[in-house]
Amino acid sequence: MGLRLDRRGFLVLGAALVAAPGCDASPGADGPSGARPTRPQPPYPTSTGGSSATPPPSSTGPGRLPAVTQWAPNRSDVLPAVKAQAAWVVEALGSWAAGDEGRAAAALRLRALGQDEALAGHARALLGPAREAALRVVDAQYGGIVPGSTSVLVVCRQWLGTAGGAVRPGGTTVDVRLEAARPHWRVTELHPAEPGPPSSPVSSLAREVLRADRIELPPAARADVLSGQVHDTVLRALVRLSTSYRIGVSVVRSGHPLHVFGTTRLSDHPQGRAFDTFRIDGRLV
Repeated sequence: MGLRLDRRGFLVLGAALVAAPGCDASPGADGPSGARPTRPQPPYPTSTGGSSATPPPSSTGPGRLPAVTQWAPNRSDVLPAVKAQAAWVVEALGSWAAGDEGRAAAALRLRALGQDEALAGHARALLGPAREAALRVVDAQYGGIVPGSTSVLVVCRQWLGTAGGAVRPGGTTVDVRLEAARPHWRVTELHPAEPGPPSSPVSSLAREVLRADRIELPPAARADVLSGQVHDTVLRALVRLSTSYRIGVSVVRSGHPLHVFGTTRLSDHPQGRAFDTFRIDGRLV
């Protein structure tokens, strides 16, 4: 899942290029116009991978929010129901119709999922001031699994609609912590990404990554590059790989656990020395 920027990391990427699609990533897909997210009942839905998603708007402007469908895990996922719970919580927090904005309404949506309403207080990054909102999960990957608990990194794009009709694109990555429980795993913590402000000036290498049309950066990863806190070795690797492949990045620095999950060892991600990829040349990794 992780791409480490050493010899082993490049070997992992090479292996991923010939791997069958759908190993551990399941991007969501936009649904028909006007579709509303609905919560499927167990057995949990599965997808074969791939996405028919329309690229999100790139700038603020008038118009309707894009229609999105609920994220579903891949058939080959490890513990797919756990990934589903994490993704659905993020969707419930980050999507609402006019009149359902605010923390109190978000808490009710969590209750409908059987999750702790208090989690709404830890999701300010998803509850921005807007009349309505739509959220699409790009990828849900494990930040780590140990017996009885896990971290799921939910990468998402979000669109906020104002009363004046403008649509503002955004999004984040949320480290969702879960514990084993019945009838389903229980979400215990939410840690939205904190990329930090853009650096000034932005380095020429970072600008090259940001301009590259063969490097797909979700919102938090893009903000990481802009922040100046991503190591040059990571940026050079992305640029070099993009000359041969189209790279779908999921997580770079923010939104990742500070430590290797279940240990006290610092992860390379928060130090800006690693990135994860979920798609290469259109194929899921």
